[in-house]
Amino acid sequence: MEEILQHFREDEQPFVIQAKEWIADVALRYTPKLTAFLDPRQIAIITSLVGHNGDVKVQTSGGFIEAERQRVLLYPDYFEPEKNDFELVVYELRYPAKFLQLKHGDVLGALMATGLDRGKFGDIRIDGEKIQFVIQKAFASFIMVNLESIHKAKVHLMEVTEEAHYLLPQDQWTEQYDTVSSLRLDTVIASVYKISRQKASQLIQAGKVKVNHQQQEQGTMELEEQDLISIRGFGRSMIRSIEGRTKKDKIRIVFGKLERKR
Repeated sequence: MEEILQHFREDEQPFVIQAKEWIADVALRYTPKLTAFLDPRQIAIITSLVGHNGDVKVQTSGGFIEAERQRVLLYPDYFEPEKNDFELVVYELRYPAKFLQLKHGDVLGALMATGLDRGKFGDIRIDGEKIQFVIQKAFASFIMVNLESIHKAKVHLMEVTEEAHYLLPQDQWTEQYDTVSSLRLDTVIASVYKISRQKASQLIQAGKVKVNHQQQEQGTMELEEQDLISIRGFGRSMIRSIEGRTKKDKIRIVFGKLERKR
């Protein structure tokens, strides 16, 4: 285990240990294991760990097309996963849109205020007045009863059963290539967003930068593949892959950048 852990950041190691236990349990008991909703980096960690175990396979689903947060299904080779095995429910949220315009943070905050942790529900999508979100089936009835209002406005939930009626992503990822001197957080931010390293450091120290949904205040943090970077006022980007080094010893990276649709 120590040999495996050394390839991951210290703050990731508890999750790595848990994921290894899930994989070992599936191999031992020969029965599937369904996780909570995970972020892209966690999914990448599980996928890499499964790569060392030929007896276990992996599939993911977040309900929506191109979902960011997804549930992972670990299963033995005899098992053939189906859509229902991911136990997802999509709700559409109805509210008096004539008097109130809800944002992503409003919906996220209301869901969390019910007492459910972030792993219980997936992506939240908004298209004008229409809002949809994905939740674990086991908690669908709970949220139906307990989510009654947002910002003092009454809300009503309706299950969306037809995939054709699911909201499509309103933002578009563009893939770009770059070279960086190191994978330090401040260095990558400066390169991706075309700002000075000093400005990148200021953003980090001001608490405006998150990596995989966790606030980071250390510019020296080393980034990995599938790390999701969120910067208040600048948007989001993701390290898609690390492609090795150039002849001048620069690191080649492929990153995705989220372009907001107007």
